[in-house]
Amino acid sequence: MATLSSQPSKKVRSSANSSSSGNRGSSGQTVKFARRTSSGRYVSLSREDLDMSDELASGDYMNYTVHIPPTPDNQPMDNSVATKAEEQYVSNSLFTGGFNSVTRAHLMDKVIDSEVSHPQMAGSKGSSCSMPACDGKVMKDERGKDVIPCECRFKICRDCYLDAQGDTGLCPGCKEPYKVGEYDEEPVDFSNGTLSLPVPDDPKRDHRNMSLMKRNQNGEFDNNKWLYETQGTYGYGNAYWPQDDSFGDNGDGGSFRGGMLDSSDKPWKPLSRILPIPNSIISPYRLLIAVRLVVLGFFLAWRVRHPNEDAVWLWLMSVTCEIWFAFSWILDQIPKLNPVNRSTDLDVLHDKFEMPSPSNPTGRSDLPGVDLFVSTADPEKEPPLVTANTILSILAVDYPVEKLACYVSDDGGALLTFEAMAEAASFADLWVPFCRKHDIEPRNPETYFSMKGDPTKNKKRSDFVKDRRRVKREYDEFKVRINGLPDSIRRRSEAFNAREEMKLMKHMRESGGDPFEKIKVPKATWMADGTHWPGTWAIPSSEHAKGDHAGILQVMLKPPSDDPLMGSSDENLLDFTDVDIRLPMFVYVSREKRSGYDHNKKAGAMNCLVRASAILSNGPFILNLDCDHYIYNCKAIREGMCFMMDRGGEDICYIQFPQRFEGIDPSDRYANNNTVFFDGNMRALDGLQGPVYVGTGCMFRRFALYGFDPPKVDKIITDKGSETQALKATDFDPDLDVNLLPKRFGNSTMLAESIPIAEFQGRPLADHPAVKYGRPPGILRAPREPLDAATVAEAVSSISCWYEDKTEWGDRVGWIYGSVTEDVVTGYRMHNRGWRSVYCITKRDAFHGSAPINLTDRLHQVLRWATGSVEIFFSRNNALLATSKLKFLQRLAYLNVGVYPFTSFFLVVYCFLPALSLFSGYFIVQTLNVAFLLFLLTISLCLVGLAILEVKWSGIGLEEWWRNEQFWLISGTSAHLAAVVQGLLKVIAGIEISFTLTSKSSGDENEDIYAELYLVKWTSLMIPPIVIGMVNIIAIVVAFSRTIYQSVPQWSKFIGGAFFSFWVLAHLYPFAKGLMGRRGKTPTIVFVWSGLIAITISLLWVAINPPGGAQTDLGGGGFKFP
Repeated sequence: MATLSSQPSKKVRSSANSSSSGNRGSSGQTVKFARRTSSGRYVSLSREDLDMSDELASGDYMNYTVHIPPTPDNQPMDNSVATKAEEQYVSNSLFTGGFNSVTRAHLMDKVIDSEVSHPQMAGSKGSSCSMPACDGKVMKDERGKDVIPCECRFKICRDCYLDAQGDTGLCPGCKEPYKVGEYDEEPVDFSNGTLSLPVPDDPKRDHRNMSLMKRNQNGEFDNNKWLYETQGTYGYGNAYWPQDDSFGDNGDGGSFRGGMLDSSDKPWKPLSRILPIPNSIISPYRLLIAVRLVVLGFFLAWRVRHPNEDAVWLWLMSVTCEIWFAFSWILDQIPKLNPVNRSTDLDVLHDKFEMPSPSNPTGRSDLPGVDLFVSTADPEKEPPLVTANTILSILAVDYPVEKLACYVSDDGGALLTFEAMAEAASFADLWVPFCRKHDIEPRNPETYFSMKGDPTKNKKRSDFVKDRRRVKREYDEFKVRINGLPDSIRRRSEAFNAREEMKLMKHMRESGGDPFEKIKVPKATWMADGTHWPGTWAIPSSEHAKGDHAGILQVMLKPPSDDPLMGSSDENLLDFTDVDIRLPMFVYVSREKRSGYDHNKKAGAMNCLVRASAILSNGPFILNLDCDHYIYNCKAIREGMCFMMDRGGEDICYIQFPQRFEGIDPSDRYANNNTVFFDGNMRALDGLQGPVYVGTGCMFRRFALYGFDPPKVDKIITDKGSETQALKATDFDPDLDVNLLPKRFGNSTMLAESIPIAEFQGRPLADHPAVKYGRPPGILRAPREPLDAATVAEAVSSISCWYEDKTEWGDRVGWIYGSVTEDVVTGYRMHNRGWRSVYCITKRDAFHGSAPINLTDRLHQVLRWATGSVEIFFSRNNALLATSKLKFLQRLAYLNVGVYPFTSFFLVVYCFLPALSLFSGYFIVQTLNVAFLLFLLTISLCLVGLAILEVKWSGIGLEEWWRNEQFWLISGTSAHLAAVVQGLLKVIAGIEISFTLTSKSSGDENEDIYAELYLVKWTSLMIPPIVIGMVNIIAIVVAFSRTIYQSVPQWSKFIGGAFFSFWVLAHLYPFAKGLMGRRGKTPTIVFVWSGLIAITISLLWVAINPPGGAQTDLGGGGFKFP
């Protein structure tokens, strides 16, 4: 981007129609490299635009150069210097684009106000250019060294180098011609024991986009032509083994000669194991389930055959509720018949994929790439510091750096988030090497520096204390910068807007305009380099408001070098000798938003990241995290990869990790930890077809997200008759027509070309004869291609608001639209296609996040989940409509997901039954006979036994189980009921109702960390539990008083009703504590409602049973209170 200087800028590049790049195969999006004037106005500098506007003669545009990205017909700079220059240019450019607009790359002089030093960081600069009157900086490679294209060591910036190449081809220093390829580094040979995918014969062609989507005469996927070009083998079950002389032919009998390693030399070991639950626990557990099921059947039959003739209405309501509860219990309990535990072996993973060998002497990793997604939407509700800490934990994860790529989706398009991410990338220059050097856990700096205990425990280096102290100071300064960004951006914008007003006033005076005319200058939000922010402005304006702004993509950290980059003793004033200081690729993405388009909330943002990442990095696996969910175990990705890369892992669609939360009160009053669900239900589903997808902490197979069925290995191999038959598109999806790929995936050819690559690279390693569907060992050791402008521009076009029109994104491909719980629906669709999932519980928690501990926030969270379940029940995602590929018990589990909110109707009625029984003097049965009590005792004992055994095999605490039971009743009588009402109104009448907060109160800032627990925020969701509690309390008091003053007290009826009333009140106890808040801060509305309810019930009781008609004593007098 242009600076404030009015001098002619050479940082200007041409328009390049990406449709003309045949080897890129893009979708025809126009790409223009342009500058913006100091007022923020875009000035395109393509020849056509300049000719038409007669601006070519303007002194500000006299020096410009047209640079067309390399195509088969245009190869002027096919050498490492041009490649490095292009990648450096891409990393220093902010790309914008969208609907009916060209894609522009804005070269930025600076990204943030503070100085950056890491060579991968956007805005990093090298030495000064030696050309006269040029203030440019020398290009830097990915290792931080100056790129000097001539042996005379004449330093030259990218723009001057391109000008020299285009004009004379001579070096301005020595006046000798540049020798193409002279700067090229020694190429690494990956032929020994590896297969590069793809490797075309022509070195001038783009490797990623050569002919993966070539068609034969029938329009099908022509793998034979692809195999000829790559000189490789590509099919089901094939293993590309080294040739006989791959590892030398010196005649040494001990040398490996090709083929698979002998099992006696290298025993094959699995990467994961299933650990069954001990029979001493699981067998009684299953027996009790069967016993309770039988007893429930007999009990319900007895209840139906023995009605209460005195109160048929009470009997009918109770029996109806009990039948539904039995049905609901079956849906919840039967899928728990086969819980399993799993374990992984990280040492075996290292030996298989990263162990040095004759073909891989440096131990370069053969693990597949992983793209990590972080989503955020509003910096006011999701503090940028929290998101920045999550990003830092990702950048410091223990996984091959060159295999990682982190993408953050800013759905609000806020400059605050953009600069916070840039600050995080800058601080990572210090934080990530520090974590690697001292093996820090956790790698979230905020959590790490807040931990209590001895930080030197298990630390071996003597300089740890000094390093930690220095990093702590730097982190404190980092927090100050992050927290000061809102004021910094505001002051900067005010200064630039004032300058623009002064310039406009000066122009009006010079031009003789009316001095009293009101000056209209847009109140823009300004970036650090003095140009307009293309996203959302603080003061909304046209095309700069929430829901109306251009798509933005910035490569914050360009892809790292393929070999380790070791630090030095003076690196950032810390000794990083023998420490790899490379950082993973990091990309900021803000998708385009326009009015009139349904952007589909989080699901739409995630699908944009899927497409952009497929074009930029194309990791075969995707790990998505919420902005407040950080990596707590730096080896978590390796743990998940043990399942994906193990034998039989080709049909795993995702690995779900449990969610663990911080900041929860010790008693976990509202069951925020959800341990019963995450350690019980999910572990049980893992023994079936796999756990459900719960929104965060999930590692996906990219190919499964694309809507394909799992590979049918045995069927395909049998049909083909050979394991090395080439694949066809119909092998993945019989209904897929390769000529109609744009209908499913959109019109990006780069995206379409990336699909078979992602599928192939995501296969398990074919290192054992039993692995019939694998990839050759060593194939992923080849370095990735550097980024170029055309590729990034294609990614920008894929995040535009129009891209998904008339495609299957959100319907079959990617995250599924149409539900507020898009996570559950997305996982269901995969299971319904035959995929399976795995639940990965690690010894050290994989991820930590935050959860609301306030009662009102918790209820609204549960309301959103329950609303999504109701939407699922009334949609085609109902498990009753599933295909035969969904297993029976898995179908029951998904059916329970859609049915459980409807239990609220019966639960509310059943909670009122004890009070109605006490008021009326009748019980749900005629008499408390022996049969009823035996049934009740047996069912209760089974329930207790099941709870104890479930606690045993799941590892949860009994108190956690009880908290879950309590909140089940609280949420069932409030949020679930509201969700059902909301869902029915939406389905039947098309009316959408949102339950929002009507009043708020705030706690004192100086209170403890659990101060939020005591905040009382009134919401309409509290009305049903309050009514239930008050009615039961009043009923107990009324019935007790009446029983005492009866001439013949009927204690049996009172005890029966009172027992169940106390059962209801015991479950509502956490809710009552939440209403009380702290130090009597209960809202007045609570007392108003309580008094109103008490008066209403009293008047109702008097109307139904007036005092004059009360029971009489033996003397015939009316009932009187003493």
